[in-house]
Amino acid sequence: MKFTYYGHSCFSVETAGKKILFDPFISGNELAKDIDINTIEADFILISHGHGDHVADLASIAKRTGAKVIGAYEVIEWAQKQGITNVHPMNFGTATFEFGKLHFVPAWHSSTMPDGTTGGTPGGFVVHAAEKKFYYSGDTCLMMDMQLIPRYTKIDFAILPIGGNFTMDAEDAVIAAEFIQCKNIIGVHFDTFGYIKVDHEAAKSKFSAAGNTLTLPRIGQTIEL
Repeated sequence: MKFTYYGHSCFSVETAGKKILFDPFISGNELAKDIDINTIEADFILISHGHGDHVADLASIAKRTGAKVIGAYEVIEWAQKQGITNVHPMNFGTATFEFGKLHFVPAWHSSTMPDGTTGGTPGGFVVHAAEKKFYYSGDTCLMMDMQLIPRYTKIDFAILPIGGNFTMDAEDAVIAAEFIQCKNIIGVHFDTFGYIKVDHEAAKSKFSAAGNTLTLPRIGQTIEL
């Protein structure tokens, strides 16, 4: 399974020949200026919630690739208004796709589309792929609902925000790792803006002290998981 990081909370996971892109925000991220969005391929695009820093490049990538866009009902309504036709709306629950079973689970955050309409309720995803199973929390604070994740499945790795201010910081993400019973964490939603700049080594040390591993990928880096 391959994980490629495109900056902020945008990443791609390749499994069983399918490329799943999450929360495409690249062109508006100065730190990702060397990423050409026209080279990004996707079979599926998963959207955790409606903020501009998660959907800015959705329309252009979805139309070019023909990827199926999956997200909350209200997010999909907005996507259709942008001319995206290959869609699958969800609310909290499960559905099965070519890459495997998908849980859409709650997150504590807000969700407003770029045009000011509601993005519904923000969420995260548990992906039950054949190779590995993983959890992407989306933008969220630490919450007790995370303790349900191990009831769904034993996950191999998790993608959690660590930047603080708008989401969990590294300290809270360590507790989240305990809740979800996962020791292999990939950090996202950090450094993009002044509010969420982090000390990388300090963050890694917090996880190490708890017996966990925190990976902070470079933008453009691909990791074998």
